[in-house]
Amino acid sequence: MSAPGIALLPRWLVPVVPEGRVLQDYAVVLNEDRIEAVLPCAQLQADYPDVERRVLDQHVLIPGLINMHTHSAMSLLRGVADDLPLMRWLEDHIWPVEQQLMGPDYVRAGTELAMAEMLRGGTTCFNDNYFFPDTTAEAAIKVGMRAVVGMPVIHFPTAWAQTEDEYFSRGLEVHDRFKDHPLIGISFVPHAPYSVSDSAFKRMRVLADQLDLTIHLHLLEAAGEIESSMQQHGKHPLDRLESLGLLNQRLLAVHMTQINTRDVARLARNGVHILHCPDSNLKLASGISPVAALDAAGVNVCIGTDSAASNNDLDMMGEMRLAAMLAKGASGDPEAVPAARALSMATIHGARALDMDNTLGSIEAGKQADLAAIRMDQIETQPLHDVISQLVYATPRSQVSDVWVAGQQLLDQRELTTLDESLLMKQTQRWAGRIHAIDAAANTQSNAVEASE
Repeated sequence: MSAPGIALLPRWLVPVVPEGRVLQDYAVVLNEDRIEAVLPCAQLQADYPDVERRVLDQHVLIPGLINMHTHSAMSLLRGVADDLPLMRWLEDHIWPVEQQLMGPDYVRAGTELAMAEMLRGGTTCFNDNYFFPDTTAEAAIKVGMRAVVGMPVIHFPTAWAQTEDEYFSRGLEVHDRFKDHPLIGISFVPHAPYSVSDSAFKRMRVLADQLDLTIHLHLLEAAGEIESSMQQHGKHPLDRLESLGLLNQRLLAVHMTQINTRDVARLARNGVHILHCPDSNLKLASGISPVAALDAAGVNVCIGTDSAASNNDLDMMGEMRLAAMLAKGASGDPEAVPAARALSMATIHGARALDMDNTLGSIEAGKQADLAAIRMDQIETQPLHDVISQLVYATPRSQVSDVWVAGQQLLDQRELTTLDESLLMKQTQRWAGRIHAIDAAANTQSNAVEASE
């Protein structure tokens, strides 16, 4: 084994496992991409006398946050057609822009913008759901960020694929290309039950079992989905998925705002993971997922931001806070989803859903060195009586100072180390001009059609 690279000495250490623990005067020793040891500072000199030390005397060190639902390339669409209903937003604005611009260059630029934002907010891994996943994977590898990219399946043609067969064949090529890369995971990302056929779901189930993959699916996001499914398939969406063999521990169900008490028990029984996106759900008025009930029933609830187009940010610190607050307000129980559980939802719960909890999601010896250091000596976080409560309820993402992924420092005192912020801003502005022109033209055409009717 090679010599340890560095020892991080934070003022506070929140390992997440066990939940709620806060350690003081502890060191985390990194060896290449892994955590070699977590030990009292008093023991460091005896066990690692020559290791380089990085003192973080005003910081809390936590596992890197895991953003469990993103469409990273859509960061270029931030602020396009805000304050509209979901389907009108998609059909009249988002899809027309994507139809004209979708391609590797667009996906690369949007993903780079998203990764820069996420790293500056303490996120070290993102679970992505978008087209051109090969480009997303390439961008993540270049930056050094961890990503799970999806093989998309949807019933209509896109720039990525034209037919159901092509969606599967192109997706499997991505799987074969990246399946062994240490920073990249692979999943299936069918869009939603209303946009994916039974035949595609059946094929996906077989392949997911064979290749040991998760299925990352928008599910029961908005009112009307149940009625639509009954009309189209004669079944509730959960009944349909269960009949197709998909309602199980491989399913990562995003949103889940349209569920009742019986559904909660069923989800718990089948081991389904819930990917909760509170900001996006509220902004689109999609509904509120009953997270307090899901958590109480033992369902593994994780947190994601959704895209910057519908959120409008990728702020996992803010998402944690909202998830905890919303669970309390919706349930009427101030003890629902306490701060420590919200932090778990943003870390180890995501790792568990991805079947990566042996390597990610907590600060333990042997796990990947995915870490975030957060300053706590600012006006916004003083006085500090309870570290975890302060993290979840008061700390802005701007206080994230340093981030490591697989032992590589990607954020150093707020400066990105593998992305050029100046070039990124210029690139983003060029795309913004093109997007604005396309959306304006689409909006003019839509208004003309409405006027003629």
